[in-house]
Amino acid sequence: MTGQSLPAATPLGVEVVEHLQEQISSGRRLLGSILAQGKAIRDQDVEGVVARLADIKTEMDLRGRLEGTRSELLTRAGQRLGVPPAAVTLEALTTLMAPLEAAAARERSAELRGLLEEITREHGINRALMRQELAFLDHLMRLVGNEPETGYGPQAGAAQPANAPAKHRVLDLQA
Repeated sequence: MTGQSLPAATPLGVEVVEHLQEQISSGRRLLGSILAQGKAIRDQDVEGVVARLADIKTEMDLRGRLEGTRSELLTRAGQRLGVPPAAVTLEALTTLMAPLEAAAARERSAELRGLLEEITREHGINRALMRQELAFLDHLMRLVGNEPETGYGPQAGAAQPANAPAKHRVLDLQA
């Protein structure tokens, strides 16, 4: 650079960039727990699923605190911009920052959005896997209890032909 100095960092800019980095770090931990939970679900590791659920809850509690900080930053920025906090956009926020801070905020914001999309997708997959596992468990329990299946099919308690084989014989126990 020839004689030009870079604009000094702004207090708000520093806070926003640091906050976005905290959000990213939290999001990475959350994604790690969600991915580990998915593996535990696939491995049918009940203790692993429950342990990862505890990790997810802990991280979600932290994310709640981060959301409080985010709200406070948006309130302060809204006051400086003369708009309500809900109307503060990233682009409006970057007008209150030095150029390098604004670029860092845009970059971290984009990374955070991608991370949150991945978290949402993986969480949806885990939910589907859990529903599938629970449906299978429900099916097994009905077989063991000789209970009728729910859903489409013959009416519960409908007469079976005399020569019809038993529908389900899962356990053959003797005492």
